[in-house]
Amino acid sequence: MDQTEKAFQKQDAVFIGAKRLLSKKSKKAVRYWRNVGLGFSTPKEAKEGNFVDKKCPFTGNVSIRGAILKGMVISTKMKRTIVIRRNYLHYIKKFNRFEKRHSNLAVHCSPAFEPKEGDIVTAGQCRPLAKTVRFNVIKVDKNQIFGSARKQF
Repeated sequence: MDQTEKAFQKQDAVFIGAKRLLSKKSKKAVRYWRNVGLGFSTPKEAKEGNFVDKKCPFTGNVSIRGAILKGMVISTKMKRTIVIRRNYLHYIKKFNRFEKRHSNLAVHCSPAFEPKEGDIVTAGQCRPLAKTVRFNVIKVDKNQIFGSARKQF
C-alpha cells in the first residue's frame, strides 16, 4: 500500500497484525476484493492493485443497489469523483415536439478506473458517500469523440 496520505492506509477487511513465521519471508500482501453482482465484472486493477479506497464498490464497504445509470464524463477534476452528463428529451405537449435537456451527476470513481472526458460510464446507486455523491462507477467504456466532450449531445 502506498502511504502518501496523513492517515495510515489499510483495507478494513484485512488484518495486518498477524504473527509472521521466520521461514516464510516472501509472502504476497493479502488483498480484499469482491464481485458487485448484476453481471458487472471486477476490474483487474481492483484485484491486483495496491490502492486503498473505502468507498470503492469492489474493494471497499459500499454495496450497489437501486438504479443503474449511464452518462458521459465531462469533468475529472475532483479527487476520486467525476461528473457525468445525462442527456434526455422532454416532450412539450403544446408544440407536439421534444426539447433537449441534460442533468449532471457527481459520481465516485475508484482508482481502479481511469476515465477520460468523453468516455461513457455506467454508474450504480449506493448509499450517500458525500453531500452530492450517491452513485459509484461500475464500468467505463472508452469513447472515440474528437474535440471537446462538452460540445456533444
